[in-house]
Amino acid sequence: MKILLTGGTGLIGRALCRRWAGDGHHLMVWSRRPKDVPALCSGARGIARLDDIGDFDSPDAVVNLAGAPIADRPWSNARRRLLWDSRIGLTRELTGWLASLPVPPQVLLSGSAAGWYGDRGEQPFDETAQAQAPSDFGSRLCQAWEDEARRAETPGTRLVLLRTASVLSAEGGMLARLRVPFRLGLGGRLGSGEQWLPWIHVDDATGLIDFLLKREDCRGPYNICAPQPVRNAEFTRALSDALHRPACLPVPAWALRIGLGEMSGLLLGSQRLLARRAQEAGYRFRFPDLDAALRDLLTRR
Repeated sequence: MKILLTGGTGLIGRALCRRWAGDGHHLMVWSRRPKDVPALCSGARGIARLDDIGDFDSPDAVVNLAGAPIADRPWSNARRRLLWDSRIGLTRELTGWLASLPVPPQVLLSGSAAGWYGDRGEQPFDETAQAQAPSDFGSRLCQAWEDEARRAETPGTRLVLLRTASVLSAEGGMLARLRVPFRLGLGGRLGSGEQWLPWIHVDDATGLIDFLLKREDCRGPYNICAPQPVRNAEFTRALSDALHRPACLPVPAWALRIGLGEMSGLLLGSQRLLARRAQEAGYRFRFPDLDAALRDLLTRR
């Protein structure tokens, strides 16, 4: 297949490029730094402008993962604008370009996040959960992002929305940020530790996206998460056990709210998220268990 990716130089994008390059697909990555793409993305062709893609290279599939990292720094007004433009603005440009193609792609897989659902407390839920009136910036961002992507859905283009949980990887993301303080014995639960944390091993994130790319009967929202969510305190225990270090420095909720403002909701909100549609479609998780996922990732070189 000819596959166009946005966000191809990000954590999931790089992993997908490794997988799909090995499968023999022709990969193009729309990037602000197209000259860096071949080295970062397993030989993919870097694209500076969508109009640089000729009719011969018109993609069979588009995977839209672009977006500035949401948890790198507090949400100042300038940061909110960047987060919004890098998702909604870019997706709007992408869907406009797709509408202009004489032959549209067969499928658009478009990024979203578990933040679409907002804070759900103790109640387990799956993709059938209805949208809440967005009470925080994160859920407003995800809902607007999906609304833009829906403009590309036509009888000829299948749309899949990827509501992705925290991706665990040895190369970056949440696990990479926690690894050093936990190794030093400086880890601990966040707030009460009772909040539910959805997660997924990077190999299952890419495996499930690849599965959804190929399955022509899969469309609409899919939760990209492991089938077994855990509480924050359980995650803390599992990570400290995997690293053979104590985790006895909890961070109180008030300190997170003061230090991070509204972004603290990413850490203190609760989502008992279930991967119902992926399991019903027949996807088999390699790492459904957190302890096994951490053992695998922490021993990778």
